[in-house]
Amino acid sequence: MANNEVILLDFWPSMFGMRLRVALAEKEIKYEYKEEDLLNTKSPLLLQMNPVHKKIPVLIHNGKSICESNIAVEYIDEVWKDKAPFLPSDHYERAQARFWADYIDKKMHELGKKIWTIKGEEQEAAKKDFIEVLKVLEGALGDKPYFGGDNFVFVDISLIGFYCWFYTYETYGNFSIEA
Repeated sequence: MANNEVILLDFWPSMFGMRLRVALAEKEIKYEYKEEDLLNTKSPLLLQMNPVHKKIPVLIHNGKSICESNIAVEYIDEVWKDKAPFLPSDHYERAQARFWADYIDKKMHELGKKIWTIKGEEQEAAKKDFIEVLKVLEGALGDKPYFGGDNFVFVDISLIGFYCWFYTYETYGNFSIEA
């Protein structure tokens, strides 16, 4: 591989892969996108680069793989420091950003999946819990345009992939997030 070559193995609707696409765009990093066909056979490259989980997204930088989306976003931030920092330099604020990103992953993914894959009482409970999670995040955001105040940061990147799925959740769950 060429020096400083960046490849992204992904599947276009992936909320987790979207994080990497957004982070790479924010840093203005050129990369090669390789679509994975997850409905059929996983590519040999994916199996080689993520032999533990065998999942997307995988960021490949100079032949080395970085797996798990938030870890890859942190990697992008650390390697390409000169533009649009995602994580604050203050250790406490960094820990807080990681907390909220973890909160988003643990709460929103599970609840969102329940909303569009199940029906009945369990779906109703998931919708209620999903709205509560959004209220908690709204409280953490406050009146700021981004979690980083005027700057688009790590927590925003963690959340943005889920935002694109809100319409799907509303459609399958027959509810309105805005209401």
